[in-house]
Amino acid sequence: MNHDVMITCAITGDDTKVTKSPYCAVTPADIAASAVEAAKAGAAIVHIHVRDPETGAFSMETKHYRAVVKAIRESGTDVIVNLTCGMGGYIVVGEHGLKDTPAPGSDFCTQEDRMRHVIDLCHEGKYRPDICTLDCGSLNFGDGNRAYVSTPNYLRQGAAICKDLGVKPEFEIFDTGNLWFVKQMIKEGLVVPPPLVQLCMGIAWGMPADTGHLLAMINTLPADAVWTSFAISRMQMPWAAQSVLVGGNVRVGLEDNLYLSKGVYASNAQLVSKARGIVEAMGARIIGPAEVRDRLKIG
Repeated sequence: MNHDVMITCAITGDDTKVTKSPYCAVTPADIAASAVEAAKAGAAIVHIHVRDPETGAFSMETKHYRAVVKAIRESGTDVIVNLTCGMGGYIVVGEHGLKDTPAPGSDFCTQEDRMRHVIDLCHEGKYRPDICTLDCGSLNFGDGNRAYVSTPNYLRQGAAICKDLGVKPEFEIFDTGNLWFVKQMIKEGLVVPPPLVQLCMGIAWGMPADTGHLLAMINTLPADAVWTSFAISRMQMPWAAQSVLVGGNVRVGLEDNLYLSKGVYASNAQLVSKARGIVEAMGARIIGPAEVRDRLKIG
């Protein structure tokens, strides 16, 4: 069991289903405010996606990320900022091969463009993130013809960019081969220790949210890894307990689950508070940003 637990709150995600929640933040100001509320409730890390303020659709625009990070920093709330770099990997294939591929809904671009906002903010120097995510493999993403594509060489480039910028990568793991390749990147010297690993469970068609699959992944983690696991939808809170029980940390938030209980929409702060209550009832302690920075070896 993990007795010193860090909580990550994933504020909005990129899925359009999240926008049906009255608590889904869309504008940079609202995303930042939701992140600050989550931090005050006990989240040491906030994981940020941004949206187009006019349409609510996911966005990759640096200006929106800059505005969110600026508002969080200027709030005076101490929290570790984790920016997604997962956008730009979707390919929707057509029914007729290359004749109609990529189909509408594709956003596939280079690894550098997926990380453009992180690169820009680091070069500007004022609102650089502490962490950014690398989705560590390709996956049939839900039903239909949509796939997420993240190749070995794209990931090598992403890890190298993180190393060069001094930003800690969070390796998001959706299936067994993803973790296998993270260990390969460590072997190649692309990862500054300790590696930060997020085990993402229950997302079709990756790893099912069951204890057997989780334990299999834990048993193959790098020895010095700092790791978290989460499961989506109704499994979010049971998984908070499950993760802590087998030695991990906790992620909650509207990106993964919209509800506090059946039919009752939740805010991010409420989800963090509920997870905190579960963790503390288990006899564990919630650690804050300062301890997490020390654990992750980030400035």
